[in-house]
Formats: sequence, structure tokens, C-alpha cells
Amino acid sequence: MRALLNDFSISAATAGFVAVLVGFTSSVALVFQAATALGATPAQISSWMWALGLGMGLCSLLPSLWLRKPVMVAWSTPGAAVLATAGASGGFGMAEATGAFLVCAALITLFGVTGWFEKLMDRIPIALASALLAGVLTRFALDAFVALKSAVVLVLLMLAAYLVGRRLWPRYAVPGVLAVGTAYAAATGQLHLGDVQWSLTIPVFTAPEFSWRATVSLALPLFVVTMASQNLPGVAVIRASGYQLPISKIITLTGVATLVLAPFGAFALNLSAITAAMCMGREAHPDESKRYVAAASCGFIYVVIGLFGAAVTGVLTAFPRELVVAVAGLALLGTIAGGLSVALKDEAHREPALITFLVTLSGVSLAGIGSAFWGVVAGALALFVQQWRPAKAAAD
Repeated sequence: MRALLNDFSISAATAGFVAVLVGFTSSVALVFQAATALGATPAQISSWMWALGLGMGLCSLLPSLWLRKPVMVAWSTPGAAVLATAGASGGFGMAEATGAFLVCAALITLFGVTGWFEKLMDRIPIALASALLAGVLTRFALDAFVALKSAVVLVLLMLAAYLVGRRLWPRYAVPGVLAVGTAYAAATGQLHLGDVQWSLTIPVFTAPEFSWRATVSLALPLFVVTMASQNLPGVAVIRASGYQLPISKIITLTGVATLVLAPFGAFALNLSAITAAMCMGREAHPDESKRYVAAASCGFIYVVIGLFGAAVTGVLTAFPRELVVAVAGLALLGTIAGGLSVALKDEAHREPALITFLVTLSGVSLAGIGSAFWGVVAGALALFVQQWRPAKAAAD
């Protein structure tokens, strides 16, 4: 505890809050849609927020404090999209869905315990991992400037605060951006906090029901998109940020946590990518050994979300959308620049890395799997074509 107090900083705590704000508000509606498509009652939807909040929070907070390195865990946003689509078209109920959550969690745990996923990630060159990171994050940076169309004054004020902050007080540039944006939103009546009511969330247990239909239609797609579209870029962020973390153990932790919390609504927990970049970059703290405070702060806030789900949801969704996307994009500029610098540094990997970046940035989705996976596939194929030599030619 003393070490945490000594390492605490406003910039790191703000990075943790911004990570929650961005991660939560950008996809919470999709989680609600998934729960509704599966026939969840209002009490069960609140229970989902309880389970997901505690799962993300404890899996981020405890390892970060233990390792003193930033560990960021989130819910599976593409997984929620799979559930929303399959639930609406397949007629699955909460019992069958819960059984599918458990099957998915068991598979994630298996890939963590055996180390299969980490072994696969070890084969991806750092240039491709950095390009993947830049491609994932650049879409958020673009959204910050697209927001000029609907909130030109707000975004320009936040951009000015960022530029001045980077010049005069680099450590506090992002807190300054958030403060300026929040002040403007409050002054212009765009911040809606009046209807927030504080009350503890009560978890609701749903007994699982296992079926082959739910396993094939829910569990397997949920597992595939979680590993390919979430855990893969999550590891890329960790590697590109220069951290050495026990990937297999963390994957196992997310699988076990999902197993425990699935009957209460935790459909899939995984490594974070976007919000992890916010807590692992220089904006969180110049000293990389103290950035774990950002992840710990994020985890603590997620725990509070779990305990006071409905109220905290109201607070976070009270921020204007343009404010959220602007602070996210500006907070990620340094990390994007660093990722592109590493990706394009080595001439031998430059074109494959560029292909990885562009495919990832495109947002293309094939077979229900997002662009992060296909970006790595495209880059790896390009690298193979460029560097492969027949055995005879190599011998000569």
C-alpha cells in the first residue's frame, strides 16, 4: 500500500478514469442489446453489469498491484455483438446462453493453461504487432477529429488544451483535456447527471443449460472473436509498450474469472487493447514502472461500477459522445506515433507492417472476425512471400 501511495499520480489516475470512460461508454449499449436479445430481465441486466464490473475490475486491479505492471482486462465487445446477433435470430434463452458462456470460459482457460495462445503470439514480429496496435488505435484518433462535424467548439477547445498541455505540462495534458471538455459540457448543459440514483446492484444467478446448438452458435463464435479480436490486439499492445507480462497466466485468469461469474452474466473477459494503450503510454506517467497505478485505478473504478452498476452507468453515459471520442483520440496520439515508428523502422518488415496497419485500420470484418485478426494474417502472408526462399536456393 505504501508503494502504491508513493507511485500515485494525478496523470495515472486520470488515465485510468479515461480508460473506463472510453471503454464503458463506447460499448455498454451493445452489452445491453446482447442481454436483451437473450431475454434478460432488468434485474438480470443489472446482474450482468455487476459480474462484468467485478470481473474486469479485480482482474485488472489485483494483478497490476501484484506485478506492479499495468494489466488491463475488459469485456469482449465483439463477443457482445455475436450474442446480440445470435440471440435475436436463434431464440436462445438466458439458461442456454449461460451454458455457452461457461463453455467459452473453459476454452479460454484451456488456451491459457497450455500456453497455446502465447506460443502463437511469440511468432508475430514486433513490427507487425506495433502496426496492429497503430491500426487499432488510429480509428479512435480519427473519430476525435470527425467529432468536429457535430461539436466543433468542444473539440477545438479540447485540442487547444492538449497542445498547450503538451507544451507546458506534458504529464497533465490529458487531465487538462478532460477538465476543459467537462467544464464546457457542464456550462452548455450537455452534461446530464440529474437522474442518477445510487443503489447497490444485486446479482442474479442463472442456472446453466448446455446444448449442442448453443455451443455451436454461441460458445464457439464467442470464443473465436474474443481470442482473435480482443486478446490478440491486447497482447500486441503489451508487447509494443515494452512490457513483459505472464500472458498465459493472465489469459488463464480471465478464463477462470469468466467461469466463476458466467452464471451472473459475465459472458467473456479478455485482455484490453484500446484502454490498455491509454494506461501503458507516456500520457499515464513518464516512468513506465509507475504506470501500473493507471491500470489499478481503472480496475478500482470497474469494481465500483459492478457494485453500483445502474448509477455509475448513468454517470458515465452522461458525458457527451463527442467529449468521449475526443479525449480518447487525443490521449492515444503518442501511442499511435510510437507504434508507427517501430512498425516502419526496419526496412525488411516495412511493407508487411504497412499492410497490417492498413487492413486493421480498414475495419473489415470477415466470417464474424474483426480487422485486427485479418490485419495480422495479411501482414504475415506478405512477410512470408517476401522472405520465403526455396530450400535449394537457400543452400546455394
